[in-house]
Amino acid sequence: MQLFGKMSLLLLGLSVSLCVSAEQTKVVEFNVKPGGVVHTFSERISEYECIFTYASQGGTNEQWLMSVGLSEDDQMFSCSVWRPQGKSYLFFTQFKAELKGAKIEYANAFSETAVTGQRDVPLKPDEFTVGESTVTQRDGKFSAQLSKLTVIGRTRHDEL
Repeated sequence: MQLFGKMSLLLLGLSVSLCVSAEQTKVVEFNVKPGGVVHTFSERISEYECIFTYASQGGTNEQWLMSVGLSEDDQMFSCSVWRPQGKSYLFFTQFKAELKGAKIEYANAFSETAVTGQRDVPLKPDEFTVGESTVTQRDGKFSAQLSKLTVIGRTRHDEL
């Protein structure tokens, strides 16, 4: 399910603002490697995990970041994967972001990441698919350009 517009921005802002303590947020650097081989990088907080799987071609390794966050009330889990320098020069043949322990409420993918006052450039909605727990490229539609993925999910946390 994809949510766009004011509702998604409100949800994104709410989730980010709730992830304030160091124990509830992590940012980790990793290398995105070309060569056409499938690679996976993951990070977790508590029992929640974000898994980024991809294959790319061209160029050399790029430094990327993954941030994961858990809201103070443990109701929302967020994951972002991005290239902090902006546009990636790699051509992605596939990508998938998967949330473990959370059901996706919002997801978006971008071909360029905002740097120095510019805006993120989103992929076209038909370039990727959002499922209950995964975001993946849509074969035959994806333009091979990826610089950022943002996924927010509702946890399966139950109140006692």
